[in-house]
Amino acid sequence: MTDEKIIKLYFDRSEDAITETDKKYGGACRSVAYNILGSREDTEECTNDTYMEVWEVIPPKRPAKLGAFVVSIARHIALNMYAAANRIKNGRGYRSVGFDEIAECLPSKENVESEAEDKAVLKAVESFLSTLPREKQIMFVRRYYYGSTYGEIAADLNTGEDRVRMSLRRTREKLRKFLEKEGIGI
Repeated sequence: MTDEKIIKLYFDRSEDAITETDKKYGGACRSVAYNILGSREDTEECTNDTYMEVWEVIPPKRPAKLGAFVVSIARHIALNMYAAANRIKNGRGYRSVGFDEIAECLPSKENVESEAEDKAVLKAVESFLSTLPREKQIMFVRRYYYGSTYGEIAADLNTGEDRVRMSLRRTREKLRKFLEKEGIGI
């Protein structure tokens, strides 16, 4: 079913919208959530919360790219679950998915004072990514957005894990220099 038809189901308030969303984007939602949370049970909770959130925001929103919209919500919910579990230290054992690796390249929350600055950082990172070869873009997005492991990325790209690790280290260093050149403090 096309995204337009699925969105129409949401606007019609048909419960089939959730079923169709799950058929088309459930795998991507679960993959992102599992890569962050590392627990099947929490992944399912995150996926269900994602569908509830999508149900609540469509309508009035009409996303241009339903898949990206749904996966972004899943990622946001998973990150919130991860943060909550770490705050209360309840030992759920969520995996670290490389956020510490990239943190050294991005401005800290203390340095970013407004939503406009957050958008400037995002735009700068997108601009930086557009300068990279396609394979390096894939590695970067898979690691730092989807939370994939080095092994998963290497297997999908038919290359070695060490090559992925080294490429990402070099890309992070280039990103740090790029952001400094753009006047974005780290």
